Amino acid sequence: MHKMGNNWLEEMPQIETRVVLVQEAGKREELLKALETIKIMEVPVIKIKETSPGKSEEKLIKSIIHMEIKVPYIKMESVEEFGDSESPEFETVFIVADFQNSILDNLYKFDCRVLGPPIVLHCAQKGEPLPFSCRPLYCASMLNLVLCFTGFRKKEELVKLVTLVHHMGGIIRRDFSSKITHLVANSTQGDKFRLAVSLGTPIVKAEWIYKAWERRNEIDCKYTTGFNEYLFLSDFRAAEEEFRNEFKVPPFQDCMLSFLGFSDEERINMEEMTKMQGGQYLPVSDDRCTHLVVEENTVKDLPFEPPKKLYVVKQEWFWGSIQMDARAGESMYLFEKPESPELKKSVSQLSLNTPNSNRKRRRLRETLAQLTRETDMSPFPPRKRPSAEHSLSMGSLLDISNTPESSITSGETPKSYSKPSKNSTPLPAKQSARWQVAKELYQTESNYVDILTTIIQLFQVPLEKEGQLGGPILAQEEIKTIFGSIPDILDVHTKIKEDLEGLMINWAESKSIGDVILKYSKDLLKTYPPFVNFFEMSKETIMKCEKQKPRFHAFLKINQAKPECGRQSLAELLIRPVQRLPSVALLLNDLKKHTAEDNPDKYMLERAIESLKEVMTHINEDKRKTEAQRLIFDVVYEVDGCPANLLSSHRSLVQRLETVALGDDLCDRGEQVTLFLFNDCLEIARKRHKVISAFKSPHGQTRPPASLKHIVLMPLSQIKKVLDIRETEDCHKAFALVVRPPTEQNNLLFSFQMTTEEPPKEDWLKMLCRHVANTICKADAENLIYTTDPDSIDINTKDVDSTLSRASRAIKKTSKKVTRAFSFSKTPKRALRRALMAHNTIEGRSPCSASESYLGSRLTSTSSLAGIPSPSLVNLPSMFTKRSHTLSRSTTHLI
Repeated sequence: MHKMGNNWLEEMPQIETRVVLVQEAGKREELLKALETIKIMEVPVIKIKETSPGKSEEKLIKSIIHMEIKVPYIKMESVEEFGDSESPEFETVFIVADFQNSILDNLYKFDCRVLGPPIVLHCAQKGEPLPFSCRPLYCASMLNLVLCFTGFRKKEELVKLVTLVHHMGGIIRRDFSSKITHLVANSTQGDKFRLAVSLGTPIVKAEWIYKAWERRNEIDCKYTTGFNEYLFLSDFRAAEEEFRNEFKVPPFQDCMLSFLGFSDEERINMEEMTKMQGGQYLPVSDDRCTHLVVEENTVKDLPFEPPKKLYVVKQEWFWGSIQMDARAGESMYLFEKPESPELKKSVSQLSLNTPNSNRKRRRLRETLAQLTRETDMSPFPPRKRPSAEHSLSMGSLLDISNTPESSITSGETPKSYSKPSKNSTPLPAKQSARWQVAKELYQTESNYVDILTTIIQLFQVPLEKEGQLGGPILAQEEIKTIFGSIPDILDVHTKIKEDLEGLMINWAESKSIGDVILKYSKDLLKTYPPFVNFFEMSKETIMKCEKQKPRFHAFLKINQAKPECGRQSLAELLIRPVQRLPSVALLLNDLKKHTAEDNPDKYMLERAIESLKEVMTHINEDKRKTEAQRLIFDVVYEVDGCPANLLSSHRSLVQRLETVALGDDLCDRGEQVTLFLFNDCLEIARKRHKVISAFKSPHGQTRPPASLKHIVLMPLSQIKKVLDIRETEDCHKAFALVVRPPTEQNNLLFSFQMTTEEPPKEDWLKMLCRHVANTICKADAENLIYTTDPDSIDINTKDVDSTLSRASRAIKKTSKKVTRAFSFSKTPKRALRRALMAHNTIEGRSPCSASESYLGSRLTSTSSLAGIPSPSLVNLPSMFTKRSHTLSRSTTHLI
């Protein structure tokens, strides 16, 4: 049907237009005023045209023309008064106030044009002609909407809904297509529902139509007499998002969900979300379940054989459905049983029972090289070797590392960096400590840029994207508050990374790292303070939106599970800029230590460090936590010899852990060792041997004496791997750290046994790895943990767990203490013998030697004590050591 041209009007017969107000409609003042302003109505006409000369076939051309309304309106009380309503000479429009009475039925039966008061008011406001509609048209609430129905089985209900839609100006289509504006669904099954979800078409319940019809008379208008004009303010629209969202089909309508593999806290949260999103939840294996949602990271196999009708899906389906505000297609998220990869046992499969200690140490070195291979942060490409491409062997474990250090071990020198350059020069066979620190600075900078890119690409860009399924997840103001100046920070650090990369490609000791930082110091000063100062507000906004907006909560859950995030939350990722500048300052200080005095970069590094301090002083001082500083002071006072540089405004104490040393690298095996985990470093201290000094009165001390002795303060960036040692009969609660200081060419292994129940070992290792990953700006903290057998690294806690062994170690320690305490004066024989006899009594053993037996039997006789030869002080340590070993061997069957 189309508009007819003016030349056609001359061929048309004379038609008289009439507007008839039926009963109550003629009594409404605003309706009468509105009709006086409407001068035109649409009139349907049909022209008959022959297809070709000589043929009887004819073609009907339907058109709409505009015709003048000469008389504004006619009032009448009964439709029977118009007997000529079907006459072609008249085009009559009936205005009926109520579409729910018999008048409408009678008019519709005779194919009369019927309009309601709201559509007349709408035309008056818009300056439009009275519309033509083959069906009664009451209002414009659904004007221009194209609806499709799915899931309705009762014909009577569907007919009623279709009629109401037509009354409100909507259009109905049987088949779903891209032209459909709304899908009215009574079920989440079927092709129409899936198509609507994929196209982002709003899906609503039938109540949307009923409620819209209830509001059919809502219109805000008035007629101004003084200006002789009709003012229309607004009318109700069913498509308004705020109204429509009340009747959207929730994602889990008709769904019964159960959850497998989640913690109690996660499961309860997901069950609450299920009810909120229109579904129900049931226990696992309940026959009524339609969906089993599986935590794919923890569940390796299902505890039962699922029926065919049950969808077994990953948790991403659950959160994805909430985010898009519609039930997602299950086929993309089906849970599949993961394949069991072959475990790489390498060294653990080999026997370590060999008398050759050199071979054992070599195997240990090779194992450590294997462990650090995957996590070593290297900007260099991996070197392919024929021996390492297809299989691993003991002799190739060191060679397969893609790091420069592996090249050193295998006697090779890397020929180029990741980007070839004409000016690049081969590295020396042994890199300097300055090169090692410079490499670490570049690697952490590269990782940091990756993290910032992840924040923007994975979170900010999708949230800002227009045309999101289900509408915007967050308001623009909320997005701006959360992300702040992150894009500006990324821009600056991308440039820093590129400059550092250029230096590393063409490395020379004279290259200036400090100059790179100074070059961008003003940009850092401009971008960092705004973000850091409002970081708490950013976190609060995330928490508030996550609680109030389920779609945002689902959005975060989906992205947090992606490998780019390393299972970290958005708030955890956003703290990286807060930590980055202090970390860079520490690396620059370390670089300065390893820079020669005559190197021009020495001065530039000092200036760069000062520039970073200037940036950090502009950051709000109130953000620094005084409680964290107090805890650090307590550590400094508790640990004798603790380095003063532990005190730092950016540093905070995370966890304290009591352990026993399992190796001899840091201190004697079996000594009590305390680990202080900070956000960027690890302080390791042993229990102090209490020595009573004869030269200092204890009353002169204002603080209790230090109970611990400093061993080493280790930056977390030096930890290359955290070993979770499996529980066996001979090994309990043990773990180890694979460490490489910048001045060392080989990995070091520090092993410990936890002596406390809290925190649990698993939690401690995850906590440690998380902070190591934060320090080196990596998201995949879980990749730092490696589970291994104790035999593969020659670790056991058998003798450490023994009570008698502890006593033997105490003897060994006491011997050292006695030697130090009495080496400068004459030995008090009676005190020494009394101590020996008391210890033998406690052990429940008889003295080993005849002299000791005689000593024990005559303990009360002071005269006989004088006649017994005293062991030489020179032999005291060896004697205690021997007794210690004897006790250990004689009690092995008790362990």
